[in-house]
Amino acid sequence: MAAMRVERAGQIVELAEDEQLTFGRDRECTICLDPEDTGISRLAGSVGHENGSWWLTNRSSACKLTVVDGLGLPSVLAPGRRRAIEERTKILVHGTRGRHDLLLTPPPVQAEPTAGEPAPSGSLPTAIGEEVVVNESDRLAMVALFCGYLEEPPRYDPHPKDYNAAAARLGWPRTTLVKRIEYLRNRLDMAGVPNMKGFNALVNLAEYAISRGLITRDDLRLLRR
Repeated sequence: MAAMRVERAGQIVELAEDEQLTFGRDRECTICLDPEDTGISRLAGSVGHENGSWWLTNRSSACKLTVVDGLGLPSVLAPGRRRAIEERTKILVHGTRGRHDLLLTPPPVQAEPTAGEPAPSGSLPTAIGEEVVVNESDRLAMVALFCGYLEEPPRYDPHPKDYNAAAARLGWPRTTLVKRIEYLRNRLDMAGVPNMKGFNALVNLAEYAISRGLITRDDLRLLRR
């Protein structure tokens, strides 16, 4: 029987389809996050199998869960809601004494081959449309700014880095990094990519770059040379 793998701070649980895993503040939970942290619900959430799918359910009546998909992009799971887990997914539970990360890895899905389905190319495009080309310096700038999205817990942090910190990590002047990112955002905006200007422009650029595969977790090695 295929199992869901749940990991948290060195603790690993292999969850069978007829089992349910719970997590929260209560010591009776399968994974007790922190019994002294009142910022965490007694029963924060659960993972279980139903109708052929694995589900994450927010069991709290007041606290949200942060769900991070396989690309590193976060979203909110509101109290009482649930979500199917179809890929490697991180769950962030925020308390008053710190953050707790769980990593869910569902069993692989055996997909039936589809007649006439094109084979994946296996390579990432360097061009967006016909107008915007993302070169190596652009990628390096984005990796430095958005590396928190690409890291594994506990270093995962879905927020752009400060320009000063990112530039220092690259060994670039701050103005060089700012100009390169601004120029990239302007080109994307002119090409019709939405939300590249104004409030949250950097967050939108991060989500666009990661969702399109312009930067990936493998690119973190560029910062460690």
